[in-house]
Amino acid sequence: MIRDTIKAAQVAAMKAGDKGRLAAVRLILAKLKDKDIELRTAATVPDDDTVVVDVLQKMAKQRRESITLYEQGGRQELADVEKAELAVIEEFLPAQLSEDEVKAIIAGIIAETGAAGMKDMGKVVAALKVSHGSQLDMGKASALVKAALA
Repeated sequence: MIRDTIKAAQVAAMKAGDKGRLAAVRLILAKLKDKDIELRTAATVPDDDTVVVDVLQKMAKQRRESITLYEQGGRQELADVEKAELAVIEEFLPAQLSEDEVKAIIAGIIAETGAAGMKDMGKVVAALKVSHGSQLDMGKASALVKAALA
């Protein structure tokens, strides 16, 4: 399970005295705890790895957006901190598909669903998320779907 790997990374960072990595791992664990609390009231609880991957993907997306904003604002030192956190977060995410692999999968889904135009974009993106959601950045993937359907 991914959560166990993250907890082991926390212990390793403590023993190594790597404060930057330890802070990032603790941040991940805090977000996971928040998500666990949020899911207590949910009727159905998804698989633990699914929850962890979802939290990690959201954190990675936030870091990428922050990096862009900091670099545009001329705050390179803050962007560097965000990049370091992003590197730690991405270590725990499943291997991401390449752009060519995503394009091939999208073409297959379009053929399978019979999507003809932009009105079918939601259907294609939903099928893509169900089949490969943990292995790709849905923001980039939706842009690729849009390009394929245009």
